[in-house]
Amino acid sequence: MTILKTISNPQYLNLLQKCSTMDQLKQIHAQTITTGLARFTYIASKLLACSSKFDINHTHKIFAQKTIHTIFDYNTMMLSYSNTPRKNMGLFLYTQMCKNEVDPDEYTFPILIKTCACFVSVCQVHGQVFKYGNVSDVYVSSSLICMYSGYKVVNFAKRVFEECEYKNVVCCTSFITGCFGNGLVENARKVFEEMRERNDVTYSAMISGLVRNERFDEAIELFKEMEGIGVLKMNRLVLVSVLNACGVVGAFDVGRRVHCRLVDKSVGIDLELGTALIDFYAKCGEIEKAEDVFSKLRFKDVVTWSAMVLGLATNGKNEMALKLFKEMEEKGPVPNDITFVAVLVACNHETLVKEAWWLLGKMSKVYNVRPTIEHYGCMVDLLARSGQLKRAQILIKLMPMAPDGAIWGSFMHGCLTYNETRLGEKAGKHMLELEPQHSGRYVLLANMYGDMGSWEGVANLRNMMKRRKVVTAPGWSFIEVNGIVQKFFADGQCHPRVKDLREILKVLNKVSMT
Repeated sequence: MTILKTISNPQYLNLLQKCSTMDQLKQIHAQTITTGLARFTYIASKLLACSSKFDINHTHKIFAQKTIHTIFDYNTMMLSYSNTPRKNMGLFLYTQMCKNEVDPDEYTFPILIKTCACFVSVCQVHGQVFKYGNVSDVYVSSSLICMYSGYKVVNFAKRVFEECEYKNVVCCTSFITGCFGNGLVENARKVFEEMRERNDVTYSAMISGLVRNERFDEAIELFKEMEGIGVLKMNRLVLVSVLNACGVVGAFDVGRRVHCRLVDKSVGIDLELGTALIDFYAKCGEIEKAEDVFSKLRFKDVVTWSAMVLGLATNGKNEMALKLFKEMEEKGPVPNDITFVAVLVACNHETLVKEAWWLLGKMSKVYNVRPTIEHYGCMVDLLARSGQLKRAQILIKLMPMAPDGAIWGSFMHGCLTYNETRLGEKAGKHMLELEPQHSGRYVLLANMYGDMGSWEGVANLRNMMKRRKVVTAPGWSFIEVNGIVQKFFADGQCHPRVKDLREILKVLNKVSMT
Protein backbone atom coordinates (compact mmCIF):
# COMPACT_ATOMS: atom_id res chain seq x y z
CA MET A 1 0.00 0.00 0.00
CA THR A 2 2.85 2.39 0.84
CA ILE A 3 4.53 1.77 -2.54
CA LEU A 4 1.25 2.33 -4.38
CA LYS A 5 0.76 5.63 -2.56
CA THR A 6 4.30 6.67 -3.46
CA ILE A 7 3.76 5.86 -7.13
CA SER A 8 0.50 7.79 -7.24
CA ASN A 9 2.22 10.72 -5.53
CA PRO A 10 3.30 13.09 -8.36
CA GLN A 11 6.48 14.17 -6.50
CA TYR A 12 8.96 12.39 -8.78
CA LEU A 13 6.97 13.13 -11.92
CA ASN A 14 6.96 16.84 -11.05
CA LEU A 15 10.70 16.73 -10.44
CA LEU A 16 11.28 15.04 -13.81
CA GLN A 17 9.19 17.70 -15.56
CA LYS A 18 11.27 20.46 -13.96
CA CYS A 19 14.58 18.66 -14.53
CA SER A 20 16.91 20.84 -16.63
CA THR A 21 20.37 19.27 -16.24
CA MET A 22 21.97 15.85 -16.33
CA ASP A 23 23.11 16.19 -12.71
CA GLN A 24 19.55 16.79 -11.56
CA LEU A 25 18.36 13.75 -13.49
CA LYS A 26 21.02 11.53 -11.89
CA GLN A 27 19.92 12.69 -8.42
CA ILE A 28 16.27 11.88 -9.18
CA HIS A 29 17.30 8.55 -10.71
CA ALA A 30 19.28 7.69 -7.58
CA GLN A 31 16.26 8.49 -5.38
CA THR A 32 13.99 6.22 -7.45
CA ILE A 33 16.52 3.37 -7.10
CA THR A 34 16.76 3.92 -3.32
CA THR A 35 12.99 3.92 -2.89
CA GLY A 36 12.52 0.97 -5.24
CA LEU A 37 10.46 3.00 -7.73
CA ALA A 38 12.91 2.38 -10.56
CA ARG A 39 11.51 -1.19 -10.76
CA PHE A 40 8.17 0.10 -11.96
CA THR A 41 7.69 0.39 -15.72
CA TYR A 42 5.87 3.74 -15.63
CA ILE A 43 8.54 5.52 -13.56
CA ALA A 44 11.39 3.92 -15.53
CA SER A 45 9.79 5.04 -18.81
CA LYS A 46 9.52 8.60 -17.54
CA LEU A 47 13.19 8.53 -16.51
CA LEU A 48 14.04 7.26 -19.98
CA ALA A 49 12.11 10.08 -21.66
CA CYS A 50 13.76 12.72 -19.44
CA SER A 51 17.25 11.30 -20.00
CA SER A 52 16.74 11.41 -23.79
CA LYS A 53 16.91 15.21 -23.60
CA PHE A 54 20.48 15.16 -22.28
CA ASP A 55 22.63 12.11 -22.99
CA ILE A 56 21.94 9.26 -25.41
CA ASN A 57 24.47 6.94 -23.74
CA HIS A 58 22.87 7.36 -20.31
CA THR A 59 19.45 6.89 -21.92
CA HIS A 60 20.60 3.62 -23.48
CA LYS A 61 21.85 2.41 -20.08
CA ILE A 62 18.42 3.03 -18.51
CA PHE A 63 16.81 1.24 -21.45
CA ALA A 64 19.16 -1.77 -21.14
CA GLN A 65 18.46 -2.05 -17.38
CA LYS A 66 14.71 -2.42 -17.96
CA THR A 67 13.40 -5.98 -18.09
CA ILE A 68 10.15 -5.08 -19.84
CA HIS A 69 10.11 -2.63 -22.74
CA THR A 70 6.92 -0.89 -23.83
CA ILE A 71 6.25 0.71 -27.22
CA PHE A 72 6.73 4.07 -25.46
CA ASP A 73 10.29 3.01 -24.54
CA TYR A 74 11.15 1.94 -28.08
CA ASN A 75 9.69 5.13 -29.55
CA THR A 76 11.65 7.21 -27.05
CA MET A 77 14.93 5.45 -27.89
CA MET A 78 14.40 5.69 -31.65
CA LEU A 79 13.55 9.38 -31.38
CA SER A 80 16.68 9.96 -29.28
CA TYR A 81 18.91 8.27 -31.86
CA SER A 82 17.27 10.20 -34.73
CA ASN A 83 18.95 13.36 -33.40
CA THR A 84 22.44 11.82 -33.26
CA PRO A 85 25.00 10.66 -35.85
CA ARG A 86 24.03 7.08 -34.90
CA LYS A 87 20.68 7.19 -36.69
CA ASN A 88 21.05 3.57 -37.85
CA MET A 89 20.44 2.47 -34.24
CA GLY A 90 16.79 3.32 -34.84
CA LEU A 91 16.36 0.46 -37.32
CA PHE A 92 18.30 -1.86 -35.02
CA LEU A 93 15.92 -1.06 -32.14
CA TYR A 94 12.92 -1.54 -34.40
CA THR A 95 14.18 -4.99 -35.40
CA GLN A 96 14.68 -5.80 -31.71
CA MET A 97 11.17 -4.56 -30.99
CA CYS A 98 9.66 -6.85 -33.62
CA LYS A 99 11.57 -9.84 -32.22
CA ASN A 100 10.15 -9.06 -28.78
CA GLU A 101 6.66 -9.00 -30.33
CA VAL A 102 5.98 -5.37 -29.45
CA ASP A 103 3.63 -3.88 -32.07
CA PRO A 104 4.19 -0.35 -33.40
CA ASP A 105 1.69 2.39 -32.61
CA GLU A 106 0.74 5.58 -34.49
CA TYR A 107 3.93 7.35 -33.33
CA THR A 108 6.41 4.64 -34.31
CA PHE A 109 6.72 5.05 -38.08
CA PRO A 110 7.04 8.86 -38.23
CA ILE A 111 9.84 8.50 -35.65
CA LEU A 112 11.44 5.51 -37.38
CA ILE A 113 11.48 7.32 -40.75
CA LYS A 114 13.57 10.08 -39.16
CA THR A 115 16.27 7.53 -38.29
CA CYS A 116 16.75 6.44 -41.93
CA ALA A 117 20.31 7.28 -42.92
CA CYS A 118 19.97 6.32 -46.60
CA PHE A 119 17.42 5.81 -49.35
CA VAL A 120 17.43 2.00 -48.93
CA SER A 121 16.49 2.36 -45.25
CA VAL A 122 13.51 4.54 -46.18
CA CYS A 123 12.32 1.86 -48.61
CA GLN A 124 12.65 -0.81 -45.90
CA VAL A 125 10.59 1.24 -43.45
CA HIS A 126 8.07 2.00 -46.21
CA GLY A 127 7.64 -1.77 -46.59
CA GLN A 128 6.89 -2.07 -42.87
CA VAL A 129 4.30 0.72 -43.20
CA PHE A 130 2.48 -1.41 -45.79
CA LYS A 131 2.81 -4.50 -43.64
CA TYR A 132 1.11 -2.90 -40.62
CA GLY A 133 -1.48 -1.02 -42.69
CA ASN A 134 -0.36 2.52 -41.81
CA VAL A 135 -0.41 3.76 -45.41
CA SER A 136 -3.45 5.99 -44.82
CA ASP A 137 -1.83 7.73 -41.81
CA VAL A 138 -1.24 11.28 -43.03
CA TYR A 139 1.70 11.86 -40.65
CA VAL A 140 3.43 8.69 -41.88
CA SER A 141 2.85 9.81 -45.49
CA SER A 142 4.20 13.30 -44.74
CA SER A 143 7.32 11.83 -43.13
CA LEU A 144 7.93 9.56 -46.12
CA ILE A 145 7.46 12.46 -48.54
CA CYS A 146 9.98 14.58 -46.62
CA MET A 147 12.56 11.78 -46.46
CA TYR A 148 12.23 10.70 -50.12
CA SER A 149 12.50 14.35 -51.20
CA GLY A 150 15.54 14.83 -48.99
CA TYR A 151 17.27 11.96 -50.78
CA LYS A 152 16.32 13.51 -54.16
CA VAL A 153 13.97 10.66 -55.09
CA VAL A 154 11.03 12.91 -55.94
CA ASN A 155 9.20 10.28 -58.01
CA PHE A 156 8.86 8.13 -54.86
CA ALA A 157 7.67 11.16 -52.86
CA LYS A 158 5.14 11.95 -55.60
CA ARG A 159 3.83 8.38 -55.54
CA VAL A 160 3.32 8.51 -51.76
CA PHE A 161 1.55 11.87 -52.11
CA GLU A 162 -0.74 10.64 -54.90
CA GLU A 163 -1.62 7.46 -52.98
CA CYS A 164 -2.46 9.41 -49.83
CA GLU A 165 -6.24 9.22 -49.34
CA TYR A 166 -6.54 12.29 -47.15
CA LYS A 167 -4.33 15.09 -48.45
CA ASN A 168 -4.53 17.52 -45.58
CA VAL A 169 -2.48 20.70 -45.04
CA VAL A 170 0.41 18.78 -43.43
CA CYS A 171 0.72 16.32 -46.31
CA CYS A 172 0.46 18.99 -49.03
CA THR A 173 2.94 21.28 -47.29
CA SER A 174 5.45 18.42 -47.01
CA PHE A 175 5.18 17.72 -50.73
CA ILE A 176 5.45 21.44 -51.60
CA THR A 177 8.63 21.71 -49.52
CA GLY A 178 10.04 18.57 -51.16
CA CYS A 179 9.33 19.93 -54.65
CA PHE A 180 11.03 23.23 -53.91
CA GLY A 181 14.03 21.39 -52.47
CA ASN A 182 14.45 19.66 -55.83
CA GLY A 183 13.81 22.70 -58.02
CA LEU A 184 10.31 21.60 -59.09
CA VAL A 185 8.71 25.01 -58.68
CA GLU A 186 5.75 24.44 -61.00
CA ASN A 187 4.85 21.15 -59.27
CA ALA A 188 4.84 22.92 -55.91
CA ARG A 189 2.70 25.76 -57.24
CA LYS A 190 0.20 23.33 -58.79
CA VAL A 191 -0.30 21.53 -55.44
CA PHE A 192 -0.64 24.87 -53.65
CA GLU A 193 -3.28 26.15 -56.08
CA GLU A 194 -5.30 22.93 -55.75
CA MET A 195 -5.34 23.06 -51.93
CA ARG A 196 -8.77 23.73 -50.46
CA GLU A 197 -7.33 24.73 -47.11
CA ARG A 198 -4.13 26.70 -46.52
CA ASN A 199 -2.54 27.92 -43.32
CA ASP A 200 0.41 30.13 -42.39
CA VAL A 201 2.80 27.15 -42.56
CA THR A 202 1.75 26.46 -46.17
CA TYR A 203 2.29 30.09 -47.19
CA SER A 204 5.61 30.05 -45.37
CA ALA A 205 6.72 26.94 -47.31
CA MET A 206 5.65 28.54 -50.60
CA ILE A 207 7.25 31.93 -50.03
CA SER A 208 10.56 30.58 -48.67
CA GLY A 209 10.62 27.95 -51.45
CA LEU A 210 10.10 30.56 -54.17
CA VAL A 211 12.90 32.69 -52.71
CA ARG A 212 15.29 29.69 -52.53
CA ASN A 213 14.53 29.04 -56.21
CA GLU A 214 15.10 32.71 -57.10
CA ARG A 215 11.45 33.39 -58.01
CA PHE A 216 11.53 36.63 -56.06
CA ASP A 217 8.67 38.48 -57.77
CA GLU A 218 6.32 35.53 -57.25
CA ALA A 219 7.31 35.32 -53.58
CA ILE A 220 6.47 39.00 -53.08
CA GLU A 221 3.10 38.64 -54.84
CA LEU A 222 2.22 35.66 -52.67
CA PHE A 223 3.21 37.64 -49.57
CA LYS A 224 0.80 40.39 -50.65
CA GLU A 225 -1.93 37.76 -51.04
CA MET A 226 -1.14 36.52 -47.53
CA GLU A 227 -1.35 40.10 -46.23
CA GLY A 228 -4.76 40.49 -47.86
CA ILE A 229 -6.15 37.44 -46.07
CA GLY A 230 -5.27 39.05 -42.75
CA VAL A 231 -6.13 36.15 -40.46
CA LEU A 232 -2.91 34.26 -41.12
CA LYS A 233 0.02 34.64 -38.76
CA MET A 234 3.23 35.95 -40.29
CA ASN A 235 6.03 33.82 -38.88
CA ARG A 236 9.67 34.87 -38.89
CA LEU A 237 10.63 32.57 -41.75
CA VAL A 238 8.10 34.30 -44.03
CA LEU A 239 9.29 37.79 -43.08
CA VAL A 240 12.98 36.90 -43.52
CA SER A 241 12.27 35.30 -46.91
CA VAL A 242 10.25 38.31 -48.10
CA LEU A 243 12.96 40.74 -47.00
CA ASN A 244 15.53 38.72 -48.94
CA ALA A 245 13.31 38.82 -52.04
CA CYS A 246 12.69 42.56 -51.67
CA GLY A 247 16.41 43.22 -51.41
CA VAL A 248 17.12 41.36 -54.65
CA VAL A 249 14.42 43.02 -56.80
CA GLY A 250 14.45 46.40 -55.06
CA ALA A 251 10.88 46.23 -53.73
CA PHE A 252 11.53 48.94 -51.15
CA ASP A 253 7.90 49.71 -50.23
CA VAL A 254 7.09 46.06 -49.45
CA GLY A 255 10.26 45.59 -47.40
CA ARG A 256 9.64 48.79 -45.48
CA ARG A 257 6.09 47.58 -44.80
CA VAL A 258 7.53 44.42 -43.25
CA HIS A 259 9.73 46.57 -41.00
CA CYS A 260 6.74 48.73 -40.00
CA ARG A 261 4.74 45.59 -39.21
CA LEU A 262 7.49 44.47 -36.83
CA VAL A 263 7.57 47.86 -35.11
CA ASP A 264 3.78 48.43 -34.97
CA LYS A 265 2.99 45.00 -33.55
CA SER A 266 5.91 45.22 -31.10
CA VAL A 267 7.40 42.04 -32.52
CA GLY A 268 10.95 41.74 -31.25
CA ILE A 269 13.49 42.12 -34.06
CA ASP A 270 15.71 39.15 -33.35
CA LEU A 271 19.10 38.37 -34.85
CA GLU A 272 17.83 36.75 -38.04
CA LEU A 273 15.24 39.43 -38.79
CA GLY A 274 17.69 42.22 -37.93
CA THR A 275 20.31 40.80 -40.29
CA ALA A 276 17.70 40.42 -43.05
CA LEU A 277 16.64 44.07 -42.57
CA ILE A 278 20.26 45.25 -42.76
CA ASP A 279 20.79 43.28 -45.97
CA PHE A 280 17.51 44.56 -47.45
CA TYR A 281 18.15 48.24 -46.74
CA ALA A 282 21.76 47.99 -47.96
CA LYS A 283 20.69 46.39 -51.27
CA CYS A 284 18.06 49.12 -51.74
CA GLY A 285 20.69 51.83 -51.22
CA GLU A 286 19.23 52.96 -47.88
CA ILE A 287 22.47 52.44 -45.99
CA GLU A 288 21.57 54.89 -43.20
CA LYS A 289 18.50 52.81 -42.35
CA ALA A 290 20.66 49.67 -42.35
CA GLU A 291 23.06 51.37 -39.92
CA ASP A 292 20.12 52.34 -37.70
CA VAL A 293 18.90 48.72 -37.51
CA PHE A 294 22.45 47.53 -36.83
CA SER A 295 22.98 50.02 -33.99
CA LYS A 296 19.69 49.05 -32.29
CA LEU A 297 20.35 45.30 -32.26
CA ARG A 298 21.31 44.22 -28.74
CA PHE A 299 23.13 41.12 -29.88
CA LYS A 300 25.05 40.82 -33.14
CA ASP A 301 26.66 37.64 -34.43
CA VAL A 302 29.31 37.26 -37.14
CA VAL A 303 26.63 37.14 -39.89
CA THR A 304 25.15 40.47 -38.75
CA TRP A 305 28.54 42.20 -38.62
CA SER A 306 29.47 40.77 -42.02
CA ALA A 307 26.18 41.96 -43.56
CA MET A 308 26.80 45.49 -42.30
CA VAL A 309 30.41 45.55 -43.54
CA LEU A 310 29.29 44.31 -46.97
CA GLY A 311 26.39 46.78 -47.04
CA LEU A 312 28.72 49.71 -46.43
CA ALA A 313 31.19 48.40 -49.01
CA THR A 314 28.60 47.95 -51.78
CA ASN A 315 27.22 51.44 -51.12
CA GLY A 316 30.59 53.10 -51.66
CA LYS A 317 31.36 53.57 -47.94
CA ASN A 318 34.71 51.78 -48.19
CA GLU A 319 36.45 53.56 -45.33
CA MET A 320 33.46 53.12 -43.03
CA ALA A 321 33.35 49.41 -43.87
CA LEU A 322 37.03 49.00 -42.98
CA LYS A 323 36.53 51.00 -39.79
CA LEU A 324 33.60 48.77 -38.80
CA PHE A 325 35.72 45.68 -39.48
CA LYS A 326 38.40 46.98 -37.11
CA GLU A 327 35.69 47.63 -34.51
CA MET A 328 34.51 44.05 -35.02
CA GLU A 329 38.04 42.77 -34.39
CA GLU A 330 38.21 44.75 -31.14
CA LYS A 331 34.83 44.03 -29.57
CA GLY A 332 32.79 41.84 -31.91
CA PRO A 333 32.75 38.13 -32.80
CA VAL A 334 35.68 36.45 -34.53
CA PRO A 335 35.54 37.18 -38.31
CA ASN A 336 34.87 34.22 -40.62
CA ASP A 337 35.26 33.56 -44.34
CA ILE A 338 32.10 35.58 -45.20
CA THR A 339 33.41 38.57 -43.24
CA PHE A 340 36.64 38.55 -45.23
CA VAL A 341 34.74 38.47 -48.53
CA ALA A 342 32.87 41.58 -47.32
CA VAL A 343 36.00 43.41 -46.20
CA LEU A 344 37.87 42.56 -49.42
CA VAL A 345 34.92 44.01 -51.38
CA ALA A 346 35.41 47.15 -49.25
CA CYS A 347 38.98 47.35 -50.58
CA ASN A 348 37.70 47.60 -54.16
CA HIS A 349 39.61 50.80 -54.90
CA GLU A 350 43.09 51.25 -56.31
CA THR A 351 44.22 53.13 -53.17
CA LEU A 352 43.38 50.10 -51.01
CA VAL A 353 45.34 47.40 -52.85
CA LYS A 354 47.99 47.14 -50.10
CA GLU A 355 45.24 46.90 -47.47
CA ALA A 356 43.64 44.04 -49.40
CA TRP A 357 46.93 42.09 -49.64
CA TRP A 358 47.43 42.56 -45.90
CA LEU A 359 43.91 41.31 -45.14
CA LEU A 360 44.32 38.28 -47.42
CA GLY A 361 47.44 37.30 -45.46
CA LYS A 362 45.89 38.12 -42.10
CA MET A 363 42.82 35.91 -42.57
CA SER A 364 44.92 32.73 -42.68
CA LYS A 365 47.75 33.72 -40.32
CA VAL A 366 45.70 35.37 -37.55
CA TYR A 367 42.23 33.83 -37.90
CA ASN A 368 43.10 30.49 -39.48
CA VAL A 369 40.59 31.10 -42.29
CA ARG A 370 41.75 29.47 -45.51
CA PRO A 371 41.13 31.70 -48.57
CA THR A 372 38.49 30.33 -50.94
CA ILE A 373 37.84 31.08 -54.60
CA GLU A 374 35.59 33.98 -53.54
CA HIS A 375 38.48 35.69 -51.72
CA TYR A 376 40.84 35.21 -54.65
CA GLY A 377 38.08 36.49 -56.93
CA CYS A 378 37.88 39.73 -54.92
CA MET A 379 41.65 40.16 -55.19
CA VAL A 380 41.75 39.49 -58.95
CA ASP A 381 38.89 41.95 -59.46
CA LEU A 382 40.69 44.62 -57.41
CA LEU A 383 44.01 44.13 -59.23
CA ALA A 384 42.30 44.13 -62.64
CA ARG A 385 40.34 47.30 -61.85
CA SER A 386 43.50 49.09 -60.71
CA GLY A 387 45.37 48.09 -63.88
CA GLN A 388 47.73 45.61 -62.19
CA LEU A 389 47.00 42.94 -64.79
CA LYS A 390 50.36 41.17 -64.54
CA ARG A 391 49.94 40.73 -60.79
CA ALA A 392 46.37 39.53 -61.31
CA GLN A 393 47.64 37.01 -63.86
CA ILE A 394 50.30 35.74 -61.44
CA LEU A 395 47.71 35.41 -58.65
CA ILE A 396 45.43 33.37 -60.94
CA LYS A 397 48.33 31.00 -61.69
CA LEU A 398 49.30 30.67 -58.00
CA MET A 399 45.77 30.04 -56.72
CA PRO A 400 45.41 26.62 -55.03
CA MET A 401 42.23 25.99 -57.03
CA ALA A 402 41.29 26.36 -60.71
CA PRO A 403 39.85 29.80 -61.57
CA ASP A 404 36.16 29.94 -62.47
CA GLY A 405 34.33 31.96 -65.11
CA ALA A 406 33.74 34.88 -62.71
CA ILE A 407 37.48 35.31 -62.09
CA TRP A 408 38.31 35.23 -65.80
CA GLY A 409 35.44 37.68 -66.34
CA SER A 410 36.90 40.14 -63.81
CA PHE A 411 40.31 39.79 -65.40
CA MET A 412 38.87 40.37 -68.87
CA HIS A 413 37.02 43.51 -67.75
CA GLY A 414 40.39 44.86 -66.62
CA CYS A 415 41.93 43.94 -69.98
CA LEU A 416 39.15 45.83 -71.80
CA THR A 417 39.53 48.89 -69.55
CA TYR A 418 43.32 49.07 -70.07
CA ASN A 419 43.28 47.98 -73.74
CA GLU A 420 45.18 44.71 -73.18
CA THR A 421 43.44 42.86 -76.00
CA ARG A 422 45.88 39.95 -76.22
CA LEU A 423 45.45 39.05 -72.55
CA GLY A 424 41.72 39.71 -72.81
CA GLU A 425 41.31 37.30 -75.72
CA LYS A 426 43.01 34.50 -73.76
CA ALA A 427 40.81 35.21 -70.74
CA GLY A 428 37.74 35.18 -72.98
CA LYS A 429 38.56 31.75 -74.33
CA HIS A 430 38.99 30.43 -70.79
CA MET A 431 35.56 31.88 -69.91
CA LEU A 432 33.83 30.13 -72.81
CA GLU A 433 35.47 26.81 -71.92
CA LEU A 434 34.25 27.04 -68.33
CA GLU A 435 30.79 28.49 -69.00
CA PRO A 436 29.77 27.58 -72.57
CA GLN A 437 26.06 28.37 -71.89
CA HIS A 438 26.62 31.79 -70.26
CA SER A 439 25.46 34.32 -72.87
CA GLY A 440 27.07 37.24 -71.03
CA ARG A 441 30.55 35.79 -71.55
CA TYR A 442 30.07 35.75 -75.33
CA VAL A 443 28.80 39.34 -75.29
CA LEU A 444 31.84 40.49 -73.30
CA LEU A 445 34.27 38.85 -75.73
CA ALA A 446 32.27 40.10 -78.75
CA ASN A 447 32.50 43.66 -77.40
CA MET A 448 36.25 43.32 -77.18
CA TYR A 449 36.46 42.04 -80.77
CA GLY A 450 34.24 44.95 -81.83
CA ASP A 451 36.55 47.48 -80.15
CA MET A 452 39.47 45.85 -81.99
CA GLY A 453 37.61 46.05 -85.29
CA SER A 454 37.74 42.26 -85.62
CA TRP A 455 34.28 41.69 -87.10
CA GLU A 456 35.29 38.22 -88.15
CA GLY A 457 35.81 37.39 -84.48
CA VAL A 458 32.34 38.76 -83.67
CA ALA A 459 30.78 36.66 -86.45
CA ASN A 460 32.59 33.52 -85.25
CA LEU A 461 31.25 34.05 -81.73
CA ARG A 462 27.69 34.42 -83.01
CA ASN A 463 28.01 31.22 -85.01
CA MET A 464 29.43 29.45 -81.95
CA MET A 465 26.43 30.59 -79.88
CA LYS A 466 24.07 29.17 -82.52
CA ARG A 467 25.90 25.83 -82.63
CA ARG A 468 25.90 25.55 -78.85
CA LYS A 469 22.27 26.74 -78.66
CA VAL A 470 23.13 29.44 -76.14
CA VAL A 471 20.04 31.27 -74.91
CA THR A 472 20.63 35.01 -74.79
CA ALA A 473 19.34 36.58 -71.60
CA PRO A 474 17.84 40.01 -72.44
CA GLY A 475 18.93 43.08 -70.54
CA TRP A 476 16.37 44.40 -68.09
CA SER A 477 15.73 47.15 -65.57
CA PHE A 478 13.01 47.80 -63.00
CA ILE A 479 11.33 50.52 -61.04
CA GLU A 480 8.95 50.32 -58.07
CA VAL A 481 5.70 52.30 -58.42
CA ASN A 482 3.06 52.24 -55.67
CA GLY A 483 4.56 49.10 -54.14
CA ILE A 484 4.60 47.22 -57.45
CA VAL A 485 7.91 46.36 -59.13
CA GLN A 486 7.68 47.10 -62.86
CA LYS A 487 10.28 45.15 -64.86
CA PHE A 488 11.29 46.12 -68.39
CA PHE A 489 13.22 43.91 -70.81
CA ALA A 490 15.24 45.03 -73.84
CA ASP A 491 12.96 44.82 -76.92
CA GLY A 492 10.23 43.52 -74.59
CA GLN A 493 6.65 43.49 -75.84
CA CYS A 494 5.00 41.76 -72.86
CA HIS A 495 4.41 44.70 -70.52
CA PRO A 496 0.64 45.38 -70.17
CA ARG A 497 1.20 49.10 -70.92
CA VAL A 498 3.74 48.72 -73.71
CA LYS A 499 1.72 51.01 -76.07
CA ASP A 500 1.65 53.81 -73.49
CA LEU A 501 5.37 53.42 -72.91
CA ARG A 502 6.06 53.74 -76.65
CA GLU A 503 4.00 56.93 -76.87
CA ILE A 504 5.90 58.43 -73.92
CA LEU A 505 9.22 57.49 -75.54
CA LYS A 506 8.14 59.21 -78.79
CA VAL A 507 7.31 62.38 -76.85
CA LEU A 508 10.65 62.26 -75.01
CA ASN A 509 12.52 61.77 -78.30
CA LYS A 510 10.78 64.80 -79.82
CA VAL A 511 11.60 66.91 -76.74
CA SER A 512 15.25 65.85 -76.81
CA MET A 513 15.54 66.77 -80.51
CA THR A 514 14.11 70.30 -80.09
